[in-house]
Amino acid sequence: MAKAEIRMMDTIDIEEVMDVEKRCFSTPWTRDAFWQELTKNQFAYYFVAVHKHKVIGYCGLWVVVENANITNIAVDPEFRQQGVGENLLQSAMEMSRTLGAERLSLEVRVSNHPAQAMYKKYGFEPGGIRKRYYTDNQEDALVMWVKL
Repeated sequence: MAKAEIRMMDTIDIEEVMDVEKRCFSTPWTRDAFWQELTKNQFAYYFVAVHKHKVIGYCGLWVVVENANITNIAVDPEFRQQGVGENLLQSAMEMSRTLGAERLSLEVRVSNHPAQAMYKKYGFEPGGIRKRYYTDNQEDALVMWVKL
């Protein structure tokens, strides 16, 4: 089991986050997208999971008044099923509560049953479908919500 420290992401983490991003997604975000999120978006909060001085996962969160949304969550495939994703999710939930959010939502691929199971473990419930949400293969997204 990988012991990972969860901390706030900084711009110096972008290169390592990009490595995780490329290993996890067929259409990864750009460096500029992460830079904008960290330096320009007043609603954005990003966390990284660090194991042996290396970023092995990250989670993005937007909090706007009483609504929070997880923008993305990714764990290096080598470190999955070891609690890293859960630790990142817990950090996002704690930050959402701290900032006064009443609800937290996210989108997950309809085919991603392991992630859906993790979200359900933390009280998330299905709330709807976003048709053809993912641009790489036009897969639908399941919207999930939890009341904080």
